[in-house]
Amino acid sequence: QSYCHRLQHDMYFLTSTSRLNEQVVDKIVLQLNRVYPQILTNEEAEKFRNPKASLHTRLSDLLKHLQKKGDRHCQEFYRALQINAEQLFNDLPSRKILKTPDPTEIDTDKEQYMLNDRGPVFFLACFSVAAGLALFWYCCNSETQVIGRARRILGFSPIIIGRHVRNICMLYLEDMSRN
Repeated sequence: QSYCHRLQHDMYFLTSTSRLNEQVVDKIVLQLNRVYPQILTNEEAEKFRNPKASLHTRLSDLLKHLQKKGDRHCQEFYRALQINAEQLFNDLPSRKILKTPDPTEIDTDKEQYMLNDRGPVFFLACFSVAAGLALFWYCCNSETQVIGRARRILGFSPIIIGRHVRNICMLYLEDMSRN
């Protein structure tokens, strides 16, 4: 949902009585005027800070002006609102909609944590055990015969596995080829 649509949705909530006081509105206008990127020009800031107009009118005009300017300007308004009135920002109707979890949706952060909580060493250990069992099962199966290529592969195994393990595997392969 774009920030302009969110601002349109939150407009009634923000302009209702006693939500925002004059000091907070002035701080927001000044922030939009002074902070980079400059959202409001000096003339616009003076217009929205004019104490002769009612607070409701100034705030409504400010929100309509920001919606006309585009999504970036509305986003900066929300940032200024969060900085200057965090409790009100958290109570916005659009924020409550964003915070409401969909019961059918998977929480990817929780799922990612649950999948990655063991680390890479655990993965390598499980993979090594599975590969070792597969090799052992293949070699012990009486229906299969050990092919000469397997001997060549294990001949290069000092790079992959230790020398003692390689010697045991080679002796086992030679014994299996004799039977």
